[in-house]
Formats: sequence, structure tokens, C-alpha cells
Amino acid sequence: MPEDVPASPASDVVHYTQLSPARKRFRHSSDSVTMDRSSRSSTPGQDSSGELRRDDRYYFSDGSCILQVGNTLFNVHRSILSQDTSSFTTLFTLPQGDIPEEGTSDERPIVLHGDTANEFRNFLWSLYALPHEIMMVRSSQMDLNRLIDVAKVASKYSFRSTESWALDVIQKYIEKKPSPLFVSPGLHFSLSSPAFGLPDSKAQISRLIRLAQTCGHQRLLDTMVSLLRQLMSTSLHYSYLAMALADELDLRELRGLAYLGVLQRAVFYSVRDQDGETLEEGEIQETPDGLERLVVSPMQQHRLLSGHYRLCKIWEKLRAVPLTFEHSPSCGANWNQHSCTQNWTDFWKERTRADGLLSLGSADVLGRLTFIVKEFDKWGSVTYMHQDCKAVAKRTVQEKIKSIQESLSDYFHEGGEYL
Repeated sequence: MPEDVPASPASDVVHYTQLSPARKRFRHSSDSVTMDRSSRSSTPGQDSSGELRRDDRYYFSDGSCILQVGNTLFNVHRSILSQDTSSFTTLFTLPQGDIPEEGTSDERPIVLHGDTANEFRNFLWSLYALPHEIMMVRSSQMDLNRLIDVAKVASKYSFRSTESWALDVIQKYIEKKPSPLFVSPGLHFSLSSPAFGLPDSKAQISRLIRLAQTCGHQRLLDTMVSLLRQLMSTSLHYSYLAMALADELDLRELRGLAYLGVLQRAVFYSVRDQDGETLEEGEIQETPDGLERLVVSPMQQHRLLSGHYRLCKIWEKLRAVPLTFEHSPSCGANWNQHSCTQNWTDFWKERTRADGLLSLGSADVLGRLTFIVKEFDKWGSVTYMHQDCKAVAKRTVQEKIKSIQESLSDYFHEGGEYL
């Protein structure tokens, strides 16, 4: 198998500290997933009729463990499910007592909650796939959604090496240039034409970011957040997606940029309009004057308004009082420090009143400070400052930009101090 493709983990075993549940039921707190006795209660993907069907591919005649996922029965091998020190290993070693053993018949399957039949089917593919099928993960015909399902279900049931393998394959796939996320036949999407494939691409990105967060795969999370940040400049749909994901998963760095992106390019409304009509969150419409109208939740509206207020206040403080810096030793030795400071003050007042700066939004503090940096060497009395002090002053503005970028999420929160 080529070196750039991780090998299949079907026969690998990773040792880790297992939990020891007291009953034949175990829970994963992150998903509230249970594995318990046969039940006809509704589960994700289950038909309301409750009629069960055997899976066409993974109901083996020689299987030794019958599992129910939604309305689908799988009959697989305990020896396969017990690999990789999975949660099934613990399940199969618990004493049964006088109760008929679960998983031995269609009438008494082991019921898995929280998965869909298709997700679990894709996971079983990773356990039973033949070498030529595994090799497909490095081809243009790779099924990304299948690998996402494999990683998600493997993580839930503690198939550690299977999870790691699937995540590594996904990471290698995402990092290809150009990114297959934007050229795959199933998505019909590219960075240059964001109008195409929006629902599909948004769903794909959401699944990948949630998967990376759930599995604690920081590299994949960083890659996907970076891609989403690029997409935010192409469409308000992606700014809203980033905002929603940042709130859901508490992605602090992404939250600040996403809220700022929405603030700068959209007219936003709460889910209940002035007429009392309930609108759908995330709905985007174009207004008669060409602006985009975005429907947000009450909490998001509160955060956006709070962020706008705080950013406007911080700019008023910056505009009124120039950033201070320490003069270089050479300035004090052979230069008039008072004159140097005055030239800096005159430059600051001049540039903060410039038409180019005022054309930027009142809350666009980062854009306005960036404008000042770009103008630094071209305009005003700053040219009469001491050369070393000019470098220090410019660096001070750049450090202020970085400081605001790093704390941007703090501006978009409800409650607390309003500066």
C-alpha cells in the first residue's frame, strides 16, 4: 500500500483504560448514547411503523451478534466487534444471569441508540472491507461522508485505532491542493463560484468541524476553521454558518471573526419580526437597496448589538487619544522628544479624520487601524519623527491590531461591562 495512505486498522489493537459499567448498558455523555435491551422506542432514522428489516450487506448468516440500529438489524461477529479494545468488549464480558442473552436473535437484539443505520453500515465497512476497497480511500472516488461516519461511530464506541485511521485519511484528503471539498462532483462548488452547491458544502463543512471537535483532532479542526474563514469572505451564508458553529461548539477564535463578518455585511433581524411573524434562523434575503437581510436568534442579535457597541466605544477611545509608545534612546539623545510626540499626535489626528478611514464602518476598528498602518509612511507630519520612533510607533499600532483580533470574541457576548 502506498506510504501516503494509512493502513486499515481492522486488525490493530490499541490498549487504553476501560470504563467498568455495572450493568449491560453504557453511556457516552457527549452523545447521550445508550446500548441496552431490545426496545421498540423511536431512535434516529427509525420508521414510525417500527417494522424491522435485515440489512442487505451486514446481516451475515454466520454472525454471532444481532444489533438493531433504527429499523435495521445487523448480524455481525463478536470477534470483530471486540477488536481494538472497544466498548463492545466490555459489553460481551458482562454476566447474563438468568436473562436470555441479548444479541442472539432478531427478537432480542442489542439496541444501539443515537446512530442512523447508514452511519453504522459505513462503520461496519471499515471492519469488513477488503484490501482493494480500503485502497479506494486514496482515489478520486473516495467517499468522504463514509469516512466521516466511520470516524464518528468509531469514536463513540472507542475503536481507537479505527478512529485514528479514518481521521488521518480525512486529513490527508482535505489537505490536497486544490481542496477536494470545492471540486468534488458531489458538491459542484468552488471558491470562485460560491453560489453553487451551498447546501451540500455547508453540510459537509459542518460535519467535519463537529467531527474534529468531538474526536479532539486539533489539526483537522484547525484546517477546517481556516477553510471556513476563507469562505466567509465569499458569502454571508458561510459567515452565518461560522457564527452558528462557533456558538454550538464554543470555538472562541472563530466566533469573533464570524460575528464581525455578519456585523459588517448584513442587516440582521431576530426570528420574530415587527409583525410578530416567526422567521427561520439563517434565512437570507436581499433588501431593495442591495443589502443582505439575515435572520438570527435573539441571543445572536444581542451579541451582535453588544459587539457593535463595544467596538464603536473602543474606536472612540483610540481616535481621541493616540496610542502611546516609548521613544528610542537615540531620540532622547539627539532629538527633541516633545517634537517627536507632537508629530505623532498630529499624524494620528490627521489620519483618523481621513475620508478613506471614515468610509469604513464605525465598528470596523481592525479595518481602520489597518488603514493607519498602510498610510504610515505616506502622509502627514509622521515623516518628521525620529526614524527609530517611527518604527516603534508603527509596531505599536500593529500590536494593537493583533490584541483586538485575539480578544475579538470578548466583544460579542451578552452582559458584563460595556466599556
